[in-house]
Amino acid sequence: MKIQFFGATEEVTGSKHLITLKNSKKILLDCGMFQGRGTESATKNQHFGFEPHTLHYVFLSHAHIDHSGLIPLLVKQGFQGKIYCTQATLDLCRIMLADSAHIQESEIRYINQKRVEEGKKELKPLYNIEDVYESWQYFRTLAYNELTPIDEELAVEFTDAGHILGSAVINLKIRENGKNHRIAFSGDVGRYINKILRKPQPFPQAETIICESTYGNRLHESLKAAKDKLKEVVQQTCFENKGKLIIPAFSIGKTQELVYTLNKLGINQADSKIKVFVDSPLAINATEIMKQHYECFGESTKTFMKKGADPFGFEQLYYVREAERSKQINELEEPCIIISASGMADAGRVKHHLANAIENERNSILIIGYSEPSSLSGRLQRGDENVSIYGVPYKVKAAVHSIDFFSAHADYNELLQFLGCQNKQMVQNVFLVHGNKTALGKFKTTLEDKNYYKVTVAEKGKEYFV
Repeated sequence: MKIQFFGATEEVTGSKHLITLKNSKKILLDCGMFQGRGTESATKNQHFGFEPHTLHYVFLSHAHIDHSGLIPLLVKQGFQGKIYCTQATLDLCRIMLADSAHIQESEIRYINQKRVEEGKKELKPLYNIEDVYESWQYFRTLAYNELTPIDEELAVEFTDAGHILGSAVINLKIRENGKNHRIAFSGDVGRYINKILRKPQPFPQAETIICESTYGNRLHESLKAAKDKLKEVVQQTCFENKGKLIIPAFSIGKTQELVYTLNKLGINQADSKIKVFVDSPLAINATEIMKQHYECFGESTKTFMKKGADPFGFEQLYYVREAERSKQINELEEPCIIISASGMADAGRVKHHLANAIENERNSILIIGYSEPSSLSGRLQRGDENVSIYGVPYKVKAAVHSIDFFSAHADYNELLQFLGCQNKQMVQNVFLVHGNKTALGKFKTTLEDKNYYKVTVAEKGKEYFV
């Protein structure tokens, strides 16, 4: 069989990995959208690099758009196979893919207004909400930790990756030429600390492993250091400067972790309370879905809930759906915390909050996870003194802080821990994906130093035979 990588190669977006068996059966691992690089990503998203109608199966590791976001386009272009994922992943995909379609349609309307004025041909979104609805008929859900036959040559088992709700390591058992071959795809690996969800679980022995490497060259700060810094930033911004703290956060995972952490820190148990706004309809929907999947929570979260506490609710925490209410937040003169999507600040309501707050020295911006360098959050994180928001230049006067503890990705020590359940002598190939060149190179060296036999940084489109 051969493996080709059509996304998340020397970058952290657009996850798509194609397995082709000798009998021409084709299996796609993830179907992610390229994000964060403007016209470059738009061009990449137009072309898969393979013909969708030739695929038999798609196995989806989790619901993040850079892993699931092109499924409606795949169906639109002729895919008629089956898409396998966990139930929680399907629940999240229903809201995330719909949101993706709405964002595309909204942005295209805005772009086309200018194109019509300039006498240019109108553009179309990659897909619309009808395409999203059409894709649901192809989804099938599987439970964790059950080896399920798919056909006479293929079986799959999902194990919990601990990244976001429903995230899974995809463990394939493929029979070819009378022999069984096991391939494990990590998807995105979560953290081994006490967060909302379970920690990553051990996965079955594999001969070929496709592993993410987002933080392959970095270590996260400690839980205590992160909590101390969060309290310090809130204290300085909201209580001392009487300003607003703007936190770009992905709607699924980071928003809930941040709310849970603020809750446990007792941020509003002091005499002087501040308002905390979660301004993202998608985050609100995702939070409701999380509440329905108690089985995915870690033990510390379950213990917290058994005491009668709501992990996602506390005094003066407000969830904002309405666009008009979102606009009113910017008119508030009092200090507050605004948590809003998107996490890389390239789309969504957070851009309006940043535009409103960025030129006021009393305010602060807190980056809480990985930022693609060319994204707005990436430019703020590296210290750019001037940025453009909706085409308007702004001078960055607000303080910019970073806390990487809230990243849902394992650092390189945690990735080693994740791989530690494997017998290295039985692992014939490790392919590294989902990282920038520096992270990939460093993690390749780390694994080789740990005596992994053959470690390869995957190249886009290249054929690898296993």
